[in-house]
Amino acid sequence: MSRTLIIDASNLILGRMASIVAKKLLEGYKVVIVNAEKAVVSGKPKMVIASYQLMLRVKTLRNPYKWGVRRPRTPDRIVRSAIRGMLPKNTPKGTRALRNLKVFIGVPEEYANKEKITIPEADVSRLKGKYITVGEIAKHMGWKGAYLNE
Repeated sequence: MSRTLIIDASNLILGRMASIVAKKLLEGYKVVIVNAEKAVVSGKPKMVIASYQLMLRVKTLRNPYKWGVRRPRTPDRIVRSAIRGMLPKNTPKGTRALRNLKVFIGVPEEYANKEKITIPEADVSRLKGKYITVGEIAKHMGWKGAYLNE
């Protein structure tokens, strides 16, 4: 029996979810995250969007029109990079852990009928202030995909 966790990211705080998922990946679990566009980032929406867009303007002196920091613009890549940031960098253990992660926008057919778990420690009800979903951040970053309101 493979140790696979299917996590529904709807209404989960991105940072808290990412830290828990990174820990599970390092323990050897395979983790599948569905509904990545419905995860939330805490903070005032304008401030969060501005902080994500700030890195889009960072360029190099060598060829500023061609080279720069590669920033994720789709919700699944934003969630994946948040989790990647919490794994050990440049080690075989971190690379192996990242290979066991799959992130999806919406719910694919292969995981539609399977039992999905949620993380109560990362629930959005713990927040007192404002927040914005990862799907809305991706729209402001230039993601052209369809936003799923389901």
